[in-house]
Amino acid sequence: MPTLIGAAMIAAAILLSTLINALGSRYVGFESPTEESAWLVDRLTGQVYKCHAPQPGRASCEAEIATGSVGERQKR
Repeated sequence: MPTLIGAAMIAAAILLSTLINALGSRYVGFESPTEESAWLVDRLTGQVYKCHAPQPGRASCEAEIATGSVGERQKR
């Protein structure tokens, strides 16, 4: 019985650390050629935001609709 309790504690710790890691790295940013704008991708929902910061300080972000898809790999 103590083995099962220990295994459950380890499993709970792994799941909790995975959840914290997923929430901590939720957004990914991509720079654009100009320094005034950047793209922000929400990994959880898949939404894409275009952010503008013409002056130093807080940027304003608007949701953009991204169209298209990634093509499938060709069979060899």
